[in-house]
Amino acid sequence: MKADGKDDVKAALTVDGYQRLTALIESAWQELQAGDAGRRDHCLEVVSDVLETGHLTQDDAERAVARLVPVALSDEGHTVRESALHAIFTGSTRYRFPYRVVEPLADGVDRFERVLLGYVLGILCDTYDQAALPIIERFLDHPHPEVRKEAAEAAGELRAAGRGPE
Repeated sequence: MKADGKDDVKAALTVDGYQRLTALIESAWQELQAGDAGRRDHCLEVVSDVLETGHLTQDDAERAVARLVPVALSDEGHTVRESALHAIFTGSTRYRFPYRVVEPLADGVDRFERVLLGYVLGILCDTYDQAALPIIERFLDHPHPEVRKEAAEAAGELRAAGRGPE
């Protein structure tokens, strides 16, 4: 994997497409296991960049997110955990992940620092699964106004999605 993940992703899209994207993710996973925090952060950025393309199959995107969730919940440093959440959140703008894939984030929501809660609330909301609503609603009374605002937006969007088309 080269120094610039976005260049790798652009090359993958133009050279040999899908196989190159999946190989890029696999390379990132391998380096993620051995690298220092800075390198691990870069590997997660590469995965995020690949998810952002929207060119993976739904199954491959779900597998990638399922591998990111434990990193987000790990005892890694803040930067690595934030990068994992950012990658999942980025993927959730291109794919609709089933609640079951991100449910461990809901189960571990109390472990996240305030600055990371926005990612988690957004990810849960983007599942459009009503099972996420009670988790999100818990943060409507959070002591920090920004978290309350993010929770209110996520809860409103999820409630609207639950009502279906009008």
